[in-house]
This record gives sequence, C-alpha cells and structure tokens, in this order.
Amino acid sequence: MHTKKQRVHFIAIGGSVMHNLAIALKDAGHDVSGSDDEIFEPSRSTLTKHGLLPEKEGWRPDIITSSIDVIVLGMHARKDNPELLKAQQLGLKILSFPEYIFEQSHEKQRVVIAGSHGKTTTTAIIIHVLNYFKRDFDYVIGAKVPGIENTVKLSDAPIIIIEGDEYLCSALDPTPKFLKYQHHIGVITGISWDHVNVFPSEDEYVRQFDLFADQTPKSGILIYCEQDSLALMIGKKERADVLEISYKSHSHASDNTGHFFLTNGKERTPIKIFGSHNFQNLNAAKEVLKKIGISQEQFFEAISSFEGASGRLEKVLDNATATVYKDFAHAPSKVKATVKAMKEAHPSRDLVACLELHTYSSLNKKFLPHYKDSMKAAQTQVVYFNPDKVKDKNLEALLESDVRSAFASNHIQVFTKPDELQSFLEQQTWKNKNLLMMSSGNFGGINIRALSEKILS
Repeated sequence: MHTKKQRVHFIAIGGSVMHNLAIALKDAGHDVSGSDDEIFEPSRSTLTKHGLLPEKEGWRPDIITSSIDVIVLGMHARKDNPELLKAQQLGLKILSFPEYIFEQSHEKQRVVIAGSHGKTTTTAIIIHVLNYFKRDFDYVIGAKVPGIENTVKLSDAPIIIIEGDEYLCSALDPTPKFLKYQHHIGVITGISWDHVNVFPSEDEYVRQFDLFADQTPKSGILIYCEQDSLALMIGKKERADVLEISYKSHSHASDNTGHFFLTNGKERTPIKIFGSHNFQNLNAAKEVLKKIGISQEQFFEAISSFEGASGRLEKVLDNATATVYKDFAHAPSKVKATVKAMKEAHPSRDLVACLELHTYSSLNKKFLPHYKDSMKAAQTQVVYFNPDKVKDKNLEALLESDVRSAFASNHIQVFTKPDELQSFLEQQTWKNKNLLMMSSGNFGGINIRALSEKILS
C-alpha cells in the first residue's frame, strides 16, 4: 500500500465497497473526498461517522482539480458524469475500485473468492479464522463480519483476501471486477446465471468464470465446488502448472434440538451457521486456509465462534416457537438454497418465505422463469415488487399473474405495496412458524426489526 499521502476523490462514494474503501484510506492517513447523487443507509450513517459524507448530494465538477492524485470511479457513475468528464479533461489518474485495490496489493499474495453465490460467506469464514489466530492480512468483503470494524483493510500485510464480484468495474471499463485482481489462489463456489443486463446469455455469463480460472498463474491454485456442474466443468479443465482442488459439502450432523455440527472422524464441532450451501462454503474456506498456513485442527478450533456475515441467514429475533431471519438472497440459486436451508434447520416448523424482486434480473419478465420452484420448500410463499422500480429500469411491466406463472405456483402471495405486505405478515399466526425475508433491497422501507418485534410479541 502507498505510504506516501495521496489525495483521493471517490465518484459515487455511496457504494457498499466504495464508502468502506474511502474510510480505509482516510484511516491510513490519506486526504479523501467524495460525491454521489444518492446515498442510502447504512452508507450515509457510516460516512457521517467518519466525516466523509459529502456536504450535499449531486455532482460538483468544480471540486475536481489537478491537486487530486487519483480518482476512484464507482460503477454507479455514468460515462457522462460531469466530475468524470472534468477529471478526464485534466488528465487525472482514474481507476475503478478493483483496479485501485490491485494497485495497493500487487506485491501481496492475493486470494480471490468468486462465485454467483457463497462468496461472501466463504470470504467471511476465512477472515474470521485468520482474525482468530491474529494473522496479519488485508481484505475486501461485501458485508459486515463480527470482529472487523470495516469491510476493507489495506496495510503492509503480506496477503489479501478478496471477495471477487463478477459485475463490471465501471462505465469506462466493462470488465468483471474479479479479473482485475490477478489472483494467486482463486475459488469458484458455484455458477448460476445472473446480471442479465450486462450478460444477456448464460454462455456469456459462464465465460467470465472460465476467464477467471484461466487467469490462475503457473504455480497458482484453483479451488472449485465439485457439486456445482458449471464450476466442476470449468475447474477440471486442464491448465499447465496449476494446482486444481475440488471440494464438496463438509461432513456434518445435527441433533434433535436443531443444532448443527461439523464432523471430523468421531469428533463433532458445533457451528452457528447451517444449510447445505454453507457446508460447501465451510469446506471451500478450509481448503483456502490450508494453503495459507492454517491447519485442519486450527480450523475446527476457530470455526465454532463464527456467527456468519451480516445479512446472510441472519437471525433478527426469535421466541420459543418462531424465528425471523433475513437474507441477502435475490438470484434464483440463492433463493432456493436459502429456503432449503431454513427448512433443514427447522423441519417441524412451517416456513413463510418472503422474497423482494429488486434487481434488474429479477424484475426482467424473460429472466423471471428461472425462479420456478425456488421457494417450493416453504409452506407460504410471498413475493413483493415495486412496479415503479420496473419502470425505472425501463423493463416491460410485470403483472401479478406473471409472477405466479414464473414461480409455477398458483398459491403464491404477490404484493406491490409494502403496507399491504406488512399487514399480511402481521395477520399470520406465528406459532411454530418461521419467517424468512429475502432481498437485496428493503421491501419498500419495511422495518424488519420492528415487524419482528410486533409479530413475535
């Protein structure tokens, strides 16, 4: 990482990783500024806490001057952004955040966790275990993890753990972010078509992961899930002088109280996360950790205290007969895995699974059929979407009948107004029944904590 103090300006500072990178650089002593046309929570509060919230929302080309050493450009900023145009006019150095991360870590050993699902939790497990043993390392992750202050850390540590997103770098660079990091150890947790706005076909989407795997250098390591057909196809492809390691779900058990354990011979290690997909994530993390100096015995010692990443099957509230969870799941494969995990954890309880269609892909009528049967493990299936969001994304209007048809269920409950959704949930009988709220948005402003307190009181 640069020891010389830099002046860094963030265009679109409100992004989830962007604002955390800005905080990390300020904490390291750099002169940091930023701008955005909209900043939502929790970014707004976090930026305010660290004195980095812009004075006002909007783009201000007048603050872009030749005194700036580097511009970090977020994906939210368009090519015609007035600050970007001014920076180009002045000939300033302009980097996307993955390019900036690489520039700060090109002398480190780089571990990159990629995948359509599971990458956040896998990265979080690795971070937790390394923290547990007080290892010196840097990281970039897309969610909060208990025990770390910020989701980005850049220092003089010899290794960096990076959650590698396949979405594009910026308006100037339509390259998947994970290709910018040039990993030494790469992981593919699983592949399921997403981001149809930039990858209009499944083949084009899958090809990005093939490029990622091919980028593994000689003497590098590629770790992939053999239980995912696309990851297996890409992972087992022969690559000269690359060590390829496959993994599957870690052996596990549960007891009649619903608690889960990792098994190692006759030994059982209690764990706080659950679900078939998470047993895969646990083994992916263990394989990475073995290659960077953490033994199997050390892994089992540390893993019992791992509580999960924020928003990933996160328990909101519970009582003796019901529990409310929230999850970031939004893509079909994530929704299916999360609903299945909830039923595995509480097989004797009915499940109300509630999904918000929020992303470009999920609101796309042509893509929507990929959600078929994704919530069939739930006794009550609920879908919410905001028709205004469909218009904002210039997509064909969605009807409630379109949703029912796509999910292949005539019994699914469809809502387009948050107050009607909340009223429906409040009117349910919450005895021996769990609620799962899945979204990358906020259900039109529903306060899930307050809702949980009301229905479980």
